[in-house]
Amino acid sequence: MTDTRKGVLALVSACIAWGLSSIFYKALVGVDPAEVLAHRTLWSLFFFAGVLLVQGRISALWHAVSHRASLKIIVLAAVMISSNWFLFIWSIHSGRATEASLGYYIFPLVAVVFGRLMFGERLSNLQWVAVGLAVAAVLTLTVGLRIVPWIPLGLAASFGLYGVLKKRLDLGPVVSVTAEVFLLSPLALGWLLMLHLGQGGAFGDDLRQSLLLCASGVVTGAPLILFAYGARRLAMSTVGLLQYINPTLQFVVAVAIFGEPFSTIHLAAFSLIWTALALYSSSAVRQDKARRRARMVSEAEVAVSSSSSSEASAKP
Repeated sequence: MTDTRKGVLALVSACIAWGLSSIFYKALVGVDPAEVLAHRTLWSLFFFAGVLLVQGRISALWHAVSHRASLKIIVLAAVMISSNWFLFIWSIHSGRATEASLGYYIFPLVAVVFGRLMFGERLSNLQWVAVGLAVAAVLTLTVGLRIVPWIPLGLAASFGLYGVLKKRLDLGPVVSVTAEVFLLSPLALGWLLMLHLGQGGAFGDDLRQSLLLCASGVVTGAPLILFAYGARRLAMSTVGLLQYINPTLQFVVAVAIFGEPFSTIHLAAFSLIWTALALYSSSAVRQDKARRRARMVSEAEVAVSSSSSSEASAKP
């Protein structure tokens, strides 16, 4: 099997796992979302630290958290990812998984806007149109349902800001996430101790629930490792397109399995988002092809120049 096929398989597996994760968290609906988040944090720490130990890279964790400059960014990233995790878990428990899926559909477009605002990245005309359609989708939900769609906006914004912070870190995905949950673990442990010493936490009361809480570390960590493995072997345009498997599965699960309502207003908003993503993906594929052509031309020019120089130096 070629590296490209391995990459596609790993990436698709990661996105399927993320897309079906709402089923996992729905099974924990009897546990308070904050308690689920605390367990997810702690068991993720055990999982990621175990991976680093097996790889012989546990020292990278101490290196990451001992440098003041990177520590500040890791703290902010930890706040963003924990907020994203909590909001996702809460939305599943509250019967609003459809809105959560919309948030992850919106995320690529929010990331484009953040790239423009914070890194000065240029947007093509198609990308601007895509962003405009995303804004129209949010307005459609706001006016049509007479609510502010804060769940999709919160999920997209928190994950987008998380991506901005990660871009400023010169750390691998496993090391950086391990550092984040490592810093969050004292809060998670303190919260769980308070629950169990007070009104009582859910862990230990029911074997099935307890095992599911323990499994939250693997459910969180395994897809991330698969994603990192696949992303290193594929073009960014391919990675971007395959990522839509995640919110699509979330959407199907919310409507078909959880039976959440999907009105005409929802259909109009999602149609705008799907159109926006089609335009955005088309633009991303074109840009990726243009970069490849430019790189090939540059490499060819370097090869010709090197060959000419060699011939010139060989002449008497």
